[in-house]
Amino acid sequence: MVQISAAMVKELREATGSGIMDCKRVLADAEGDMEKAVVLLRKKGLAKAAKRLGRSTSEGIIYSYIHTGAKLGVLVEVNCESDFVAKTENFQNFVKDIAMHIAAANPAGLNPEDIDPAIVEKERDIFRAQMLEQGKPENMIDKIVEGKVGKFYKDICLMSQPYIKDPQKTITDLLKETIGSMGENIQVKRFVRFQIGE
Repeated sequence: MVQISAAMVKELREATGSGIMDCKRVLADAEGDMEKAVVLLRKKGLAKAAKRLGRSTSEGIIYSYIHTGAKLGVLVEVNCESDFVAKTENFQNFVKDIAMHIAAANPAGLNPEDIDPAIVEKERDIFRAQMLEQGKPENMIDKIVEGKVGKFYKDICLMSQPYIKDPQKTITDLLKETIGSMGENIQVKRFVRFQIGE
């Protein structure tokens, strides 16, 4: 049995922001292997996050981000369960990261249902024309087009976009990790992005 030292617990805690007892437990389960412990904590956090997703979010903050040069700005509303969490540095940093991501990635909506159906139909027509131009068989075109529409949604919907600071995870992944570490349900409610000349 590997002896779990206070220094190991401290290192894991600083790396993940998790509680002391959680860090102790996963380090014991991972037999002192720091990388394994981080993976176990992430899994645990995501499982906790899934349980919290249905809970009401009536608190939170509206955050404004103005990019250098004052030609681009974002307003975003992010909700949580309690005023206490809304005032924490972790929550406010999460909201700031979301606002900066919106400024950089320019999503068209939160989820597919927020995207104007006329825009989606236009893209669908373009994809279909491309497939016909490439001489794809008629019976395969619909399937290919739907795959391209799915990718189009991933590219323009905030919750499925790769996070600009860590493209290995989506905004949904970041949200679930934050829910896991904060211990409350959190919801990105709405946003608006302004850019001079648009």
